[in-house]
Amino acid sequence: MSKILKANYRGELEIGDMTIPCAVLEDGTRVLNETNIIKNFGSSGGKNYKLRSQNMENNDNGPLPLFLSSKALEPFIYGVFEDKDLAPINYTTDGKNRLQGYNATILPKVCEVWLKAREHRTLQASQLPKAMKAEILMRSLAKIGITALVDEATGYQYDREKDELQKILKVYISEELLPWQKKFPDVFYKELFRLNGWEFSVNGIKNRPGVIGAWTNSLIYDELPSGVKDELKRKTPTSEAGNKTARMHQFLTEDIGNNHLKSQIEQVLTLFRLSDTMKEVWYNFQKLKDRKKGKFDLPFEFDENGHTIELESISKQKKEYKPKQTKQSKLF
Repeated sequence: MSKILKANYRGELEIGDMTIPCAVLEDGTRVLNETNIIKNFGSSGGKNYKLRSQNMENNDNGPLPLFLSSKALEPFIYGVFEDKDLAPINYTTDGKNRLQGYNATILPKVCEVWLKAREHRTLQASQLPKAMKAEILMRSLAKIGITALVDEATGYQYDREKDELQKILKVYISEELLPWQKKFPDVFYKELFRLNGWEFSVNGIKNRPGVIGAWTNSLIYDELPSGVKDELKRKTPTSEAGNKTARMHQFLTEDIGNNHLKSQIEQVLTLFRLSDTMKEVWYNFQKLKDRKKGKFDLPFEFDENGHTIELESISKQKKEYKPKQTKQSKLF
């Protein structure tokens, strides 16, 4: 007897006039309740039970499901299904009563068998409404996959997204603050200053920190997986005055996080080198993100030379900035 798995999430698929209970089990398997599949596609006739009890020649997983136990469907079953598809799954929703279901991925195949039978005119007149249900389901599944439908019906999609985010954060973000290492090469900022017609000097660097920080977030950290930048900002310590006492990249993992950071820096640096102005950089940067040419708004304003016109908020940030007495190589 197979292990009885616990259903962590439950719901109902409602498509047309059909309602099929579904669940996501503790091992992540999406299942559909057998009883309700039978209600929509099966029959309780004696001939169907007799056919169900017979082990099909190519099936090593036990009796044929009742919703497929029909002479009209038999010629098409093993051209569509694999043996593993027909293995029933035992599960429980309350820890006491045992239910039987099938992997949710079986549903489009059930529909396909019914539609093949209709196409080859093996169905009886009384079975044609079930073929119509199969057609309705297939149209719905063509738009949204069965796994997505089950996840939405059970509410698992929300926890799944949280789980996926946690998996991403785990591989991208280190548990501990790593020793500081220079990640942004000097040429990155040298090119950035050239593109805006700024003097690349100690005084120039001190006068432009707010702008550079905003661009670094947009061009680099925002391109890491969703949620990574927010988690980096949360973990990066600050002083009592509210100043960051470490760099965000010090919390990136060496193998995954830093490799992605390095790759993104190199990609943006290539854009810098190929561009004559910062306006060109932003234009091409947006094109890399698959936006149609001329169908988007550039994130900053530019003068006739293509240099950035500083916004009021950025100018204010620049005036309020008081640089620390540190080595130039650690300004970024």
